[in-house]
Amino acid sequence: MNRKMHIKKGDIVVVLSGKDKGKKGKVLTVIPKKETVIVEGIAMATKHKKPRRQGEAGGIIHQEAAIRACKVMHICKGCGRPTRIGRRVLESGEIVRVCKHCAEII
Repeated sequence: MNRKMHIKKGDIVVVLSGKDKGKKGKVLTVIPKKETVIVEGIAMATKHKKPRRQGEAGGIIHQEAAIRACKVMHICKGCGRPTRIGRRVLESGEIVRVCKHCAEII
């Protein structure tokens, strides 16, 4: 079941729990079906890569792993604090995301 996510690609988020608690990063990918996100520099995992073609290098690669979306919180550009996200309908009928602290449009 696809759910509406409170986090979008390109948002700056802070990790709320786990080994990377308190770290900030940019959201690279959002996976609504699994309710997970991939954040730049967070939840680094090692992957053993086998060379597939002649001349291609193999080895151990470090890449970001997916983490649950409920474990991250959006950082508002206006007030600079981790905040929950609300929605507001503008006069034009457009639905926008707003900061719950400073009520600025995200």
